Amino acid sequence: MLSKKTKYGIKALTYLARRENNEPVQIAEIAKSEHISIKFLESILLLLRNSGFLGAKKGKGGGYYLIKDPKDISMAKVYRILEGPIALLPCASHNFYEKCDDCDDETTCAARRLMTEVRDNTLKILESNSLADIAF
Repeated sequence: MLSKKTKYGIKALTYLARRENNEPVQIAEIAKSEHISIKFLESILLLLRNSGFLGAKKGKGGGYYLIKDPKDISMAKVYRILEGPIALLPCASHNFYEKCDDCDDETTCAARRLMTEVRDNTLKILESNSLADIAF
């Protein structure tokens, strides 16, 4: 199941992408509009800022804003930043591979085969969608 952190991160990015201009938006405005706790949203936006998706301006008129065009923000990248691996099993992961302790032979493991197919299809969907695709 998708974590609240990822769900709220996607909602916040979508909120910013839908704005007429790219001026900074205060956390409180996003939180109120998207029904997210301010404290939780602060940590999510900081992570997205540190990952190169958002910029921040301090002081009067400050807040968060997109530093990339929404069409250039891959939902696969957003997912990996907020959620971690796309694969549901470590042995089925491209970027976070780990051999399962309880598996004698990965090539015959039914669970790995199934989860690799799930990963591939999920990855295809996430990679084929940008923030612009889901926001508009």
